[in-house]
Amino acid sequence: MIEGFTASRIDTGDVTLSLHRAGQGIPLILLHGYPQNHHCWASVAPTLAQHFDVIIPDLRGYGNSDAPADNADHSTYSKRRMAADIIGLMDALGLDRAHILGHDRGARVTYRLALDHPDRILRLGIIEIVPTGDFWDSWNADLALNAYHWTFLAQPAPLPERMIAADGAGYADWTLAQWTLAKSLDAFTPAALDSYRTQMSDPARIHAMCADYRAGAYFDRALDRETKDAGTMIDAPLHFLWAEGGFPAQTGDPLSAWRGWARHVTGNACRSGHFAMEENPAAVLSAFLPHFQAR
Repeated sequence: MIEGFTASRIDTGDVTLSLHRAGQGIPLILLHGYPQNHHCWASVAPTLAQHFDVIIPDLRGYGNSDAPADNADHSTYSKRRMAADIIGLMDALGLDRAHILGHDRGARVTYRLALDHPDRILRLGIIEIVPTGDFWDSWNADLALNAYHWTFLAQPAPLPERMIAADGAGYADWTLAQWTLAKSLDAFTPAALDSYRTQMSDPARIHAMCADYRAGAYFDRALDRETKDAGTMIDAPLHFLWAEGGFPAQTGDPLSAWRGWARHVTGNACRSGHFAMEENPAAVLSAFLPHFQAR
């Protein structure tokens, strides 16, 4: 649980998502990344709930949400399908439009939702990614070594699933620590660590997380190329926060990458590793409270 939030499960039409919610005002949906779940927002969500109706689902396959098996074309965990889950969630909650803030995999769902459902989004925030196709295109030897999980998790089932299941909690700890600026687990609360370790020890969720990356390597990458070739742009105002010690910083000029996808882009860097909400929550609040409060 996140302090001050209530938990529920919502049928979105395709899957049932676990949900945490608190606050009043304009809806603000927070979407987590890998290898995390709703717990990653615990340091910033109570402050955001003082200004917004904050809604924090676990993405399909993560946390306590449904974890369906992958399919042959890897569309089950495509960001298009995950974005449709969030639209189904909004419909179930009676929300016409919302702000959306996403980190990591959740940020990929966020920008796909803005492209596929532009009439349902007010403003969007992106933390620590560049678009999927652009990220693949930026790979060199150094980035391939640092982002090895993109190719490892995308290998055919059940190879990565079996390797992770041998020590799921250890794999979670290694991944989390290595992607922080301090190379330690100090930024994560005991409750969050317990949740992430439990999730990474569940065969259905290990499979789902691998399927998420298989979708990125195949379905999502191809869809990004189609979208870019068609010249489709995000119209909603977008603010992008990247970490000095994160993955986008290794691609060259990450802010310029977003200017190729959205018409109204602002951005800034912060002192952090990949997990900015836990490593530097003040920077996250400083970046996104003004953005989502703007008229």
